[in-house]
Order: sequence, then structure tokens, then C-alpha cells
Amino acid sequence: MLENYFPVLMFMLVGLGFGVAPVILGRLIAPYRPDAEKNSPYECGFEAFEDARMKFDVRYYLIAILFILFDLEIAFLFPWATVFQEFIAAGEVAWFVFGSVMVFLAVLVIGYIVEWKNGALDWE
Repeated sequence: MLENYFPVLMFMLVGLGFGVAPVILGRLIAPYRPDAEKNSPYECGFEAFEDARMKFDVRYYLIAILFILFDLEIAFLFPWATVFQEFIAAGEVAWFVFGSVMVFLAVLVIGYIVEWKNGALDWE
């Protein structure tokens, strides 16, 4: 019974080896010469001038959420576009599928326009 799990154990050990071996080799082989510049925090190419726990502007998160929203839109549209030819061959189902995707896009466009009108995309 346990011999069935041997390939899984080997897979885990090899995967762990591939993950840990470069770290250990880097620690052993690479020169270790720390200085103030290497140990300083790096953010956007300039020195940090405030506390790292400062609050971000809410607009940053809003832009990130909008990016994810429209990124997911594309993730839904690619599979639809690849199988739409099959729906056309099926006949009357194609109009229903096309209409449902147009409703989906209309809702996203209306949301985009509302965000634009409310100034969510304006960055000062």
C-alpha cells in the first residue's frame, strides 16, 4: 500500500530540493558584503521619508480594483470568443449567447462611465 505513495514522496523531495538548493548554494558560494546602501529599503528609486505604516490613498485601491475588474472581463471574453463559432453553427442559440455577452459588456461599460463621471479615475 505504501509503495503507491513513493512517487508522490519523491516528487515532493525533488520539488523541495529544487526550491531549497539554490538558496543554500547562494548562501555558501556568494560573497557576503553588506553595506548601508544594500541594507536600505528600496521603494520607487528614492529614500523613504515617512513611516512604512502610513495610509495609502483610497484611489490607489480603487484603481487596482478597477484593473482587476477589467482584467477579469477579458478572462471571461476570451473563452466566449473561442467557442462563439460553435454557437453560430448551433443556430438560434447564437443570438441568446451574443445578447447575454452584450448585456455583460453593457453593465461593465455603464460601471466604467459611472466611475469616470464620479472622478474615480482622476489622479491628482
